[in-house]
Amino acid sequence: MMTMTATVTHTAALARLGHALSDQTRASVLLALRESPAYPSDLADALGVSRQVMSNQLACLRGCGLVEAVPEGRRTSYRLADAHLAPALDELLRVVLHVEPGCCAGENCGCA
Repeated sequence: MMTMTATVTHTAALARLGHALSDQTRASVLLALRESPAYPSDLADALGVSRQVMSNQLACLRGCGLVEAVPEGRRTSYRLADAHLAPALDELLRVVLHVEPGCCAGENCGCA
């Protein structure tokens, strides 16, 4: 397997992805969009958040370059901005993390 050399651009892109994944709603949006494009109202309903929250999260994901808006008449759907992102998210779901006992439990979590 050939390893790519990471550039400053790659590092910045990974930082944006990390920022997006650091929020549960944004992570859920990305995971939902890997299946198919969706409308903001449908995403909000499926994830149990308000439409305003969804609008803010989609704006963040657009700003990070991870999703794009697709105008469809009077409505706009959203999709992943790059076809490589869906399989990358699938691979991330396969990652098994070893969490130290007690590390991420309640107020004692040192990860946040």
